[in-house]
Amino acid sequence: MRRVLITGGASGLGAALAARCAERGDQVLITDVKEPDVLPDGAVSFQPLDITSEADWAGALLRVRKQFEGLDLLVNNAGIAAGGRIDRLGAEHWQRVLNVNVLGAVTGCRTFTPLFKEQRGGHIVNVASAAGLVHAPAMSSYNASKAAVVALSETLRHELHPYGIGVSVVCPTFFRTNLAASMSADDPMMVQVATRLINKAPLGADEIAARVLQAVDARKFLIMPDRPARIAFWTKRLARVLYDRRMFATGTKIMESNE
Repeated sequence: MRRVLITGGASGLGAALAARCAERGDQVLITDVKEPDVLPDGAVSFQPLDITSEADWAGALLRVRKQFEGLDLLVNNAGIAAGGRIDRLGAEHWQRVLNVNVLGAVTGCRTFTPLFKEQRGGHIVNVASAAGLVHAPAMSSYNASKAAVVALSETLRHELHPYGIGVSVVCPTFFRTNLAASMSADDPMMVQVATRLINKAPLGADEIAARVLQAVDARKFLIMPDRPARIAFWTKRLARVLYDRRMFATGTKIMESNE
């Protein structure tokens, strides 16, 4: 039985991960800015947590120490979707995306690393995106935020290894979830594109959650739970000319659709 904290656990991938962990008999603390309509069956509890709030994170740590007397798995899952062409995105948009997607994960890691060091063990899972590895046009803010989460995770993997602390980063492509609801309307065309891709995705959150937990159990670092993510990643690494050609074509298509 593991002691697990999951951010953004009220819906989407976070809820699917919580349900899977509860099925395995784990003690799960779901956190989110809003309480879920229904908690999964099993040893699951809830605490409000805005991942941009230092005070909320401190409260979560206190709850974990009192209720669980430690933690085995921290899942930094909460985040927001974003998209848009660079000239359509203002400073407020960038600040919101980076505050939530980057600093939210950073603060979670900063808060719980001392506890993990005390225990000489634990595992951090940062949910990024394939957008952190491959960088499509008209997604600059999202790509940058998720690339930062990948870099953070790789850094912590090596930094925390001597303490027996594991780190994984999850990089899926589109899967069916409610993530599009968090997108701002700075560039409506890109919101429509992202919503369509999410809704048409072949895999749902529960399938992604099962693959993620299996990879975490195997202590994998880079978790690409779907085939499109793996294809995109290896195309960029091994067939850069083809990768660039496709990205240029996407950029051209976006330009033409706006004319």
